[in-house]
Amino acid sequence: CIRDSHGTVARPDGRLTHDLLPGEKGPQDACGVFGVWAPGEDVAKLTYFGLYALQHRGQESAGMAVSNGERIMVFKDMGLVSQVFDEPTLNSLNGYLAVGHCRYSTTGSSTWSNAQPTFRGTASGGLALAHNGNLTNTDELEAWLATSVEASEVPRKDRMDSTSDTALVTALMAVYADNGLKAAALEVLPRLQGAFCLVFSNETTLFAARDPQGIHPLVLGRLERGWVVASETAALDIVGATLIREIEPGELISIDEAGLTSVRFAGADPKGRTGQSTPEATHLIK
Repeated sequence: CIRDSHGTVARPDGRLTHDLLPGEKGPQDACGVFGVWAPGEDVAKLTYFGLYALQHRGQESAGMAVSNGERIMVFKDMGLVSQVFDEPTLNSLNGYLAVGHCRYSTTGSSTWSNAQPTFRGTASGGLALAHNGNLTNTDELEAWLATSVEASEVPRKDRMDSTSDTALVTALMAVYADNGLKAAALEVLPRLQGAFCLVFSNETTLFAARDPQGIHPLVLGRLERGWVVASETAALDIVGATLIREIEPGELISIDEAGLTSVRFAGADPKGRTGQSTPEATHLIK
């Protein structure tokens, strides 16, 4: 840890090597997402270790949302995973379901308000969401939303607490969540264009979705008493999960006390099918 001249532990300021030394770029890659549903396990610590294994994917901020089945607690801050979370914080995040994220910004500035997971209350409960990727049709999504709600209620990105496209997806799902989060996802996901791997939850269910092109990786793992989803198999290894398979392009999975279910929200259209290589996929499935 870092202590000042008075011996006080300094809070992380979120500044990275390239902030202090512009000529020295850090190991930036892409955001890391992690989700776990595991009653009886310390899911906050599992999420911490999962994010630690994904730290190379994003070093600007880190956060997690943990649910005990009744309420969702969110903690996030600027800095590395080991700077953001300490033992007392992790001990305060009690539950059996968690969503985690470490961020490398694609859209939106590097500020606390853009740290993830995002959170919104909905008609059917809370929604915590983590996103790896970059959407290309946010203007279209805002216009679509404007036809569905009063113009004064349209959550345009410049009016929200975050300038990232992740906040727009969260707002869209919140608007269409009257019939539950799964129904909202099936309404919103087919309209998203670009790269996205989403890990999100309400109080009781973990969800994961991957864009139809499969641009970024997302894998599913099995614990003795639960399930894990993550950007890379390294995060499965560190928490002792067994790799089951990739989340397929265009697939939405949900995990709750009834087990795991899968549904297609779009037909798979892998980027590599036309001879182009799929980024990341060659070295992440080990």
